[in-house]
Amino acid sequence: MADARATILESLRAGGGGEPVPLPSTEVLAARAWPPAERVARLRRGMEAVHTEFLEAVPGQWPSVVLGFCRDQGFPNLLYGPASSAGKALASAWTPRDPELIPYREPVETFKAALFEDVAAGFTTALAGVAETGGLLLEPGPEEPRLLSLVPPVHIALLLASTIEDTLWSAVRHRGWGRGAARNSLLISGPSKTADIEQTLAYGVHGPRRLVVVLVDNL
Repeated sequence: MADARATILESLRAGGGGEPVPLPSTEVLAARAWPPAERVARLRRGMEAVHTEFLEAVPGQWPSVVLGFCRDQGFPNLLYGPASSAGKALASAWTPRDPELIPYREPVETFKAALFEDVAAGFTTALAGVAETGGLLLEPGPEEPRLLSLVPPVHIALLLASTIEDTLWSAVRHRGWGRGAARNSLLISGPSKTADIEQTLAYGVHGPRRLVVVLVDNL
């Protein structure tokens, strides 16, 4: 085993002296630019094709849209990040008569049972949208931990239309990723899905079975 390892490492070292591989041109990516309304349409087409649901809202009224959806669906509760700006706006629209609004502020070790067994839906904000492929950029952190959007069976995501980018490349460029510390970012396009050997799709096996985007028209 040691001899095999040494042979592999020697081969890798011997092959490392070639010419550097040039970076691909970004001219093609930069040319993909659409008007704001077209970005919204493209994002919706791409995400609805993989079973993402959309709710429309206007600035200042989206908390009522979220509340109305939770009522209509009969959700007993909604998990949210109380320290985020969107979380504070959401809490201001809630009343004691509404579905329970559960703040995510406890360590997962003490909150695990309720998180996995009792929570009906989780609410987070989206950092941006990607029009070309249809997807949301999330950036989990202390205010909105990753489990907030990963564990509940329904994920409700707030997206401002003005944050929708043409491509993933443009989103990365505009946010300066790569010039600083690595970020805990991810791209999602729809509810969690997987398939067996017969290619039968199943939703919600490894994450939310529903993704609901609250799209705020702030263009």
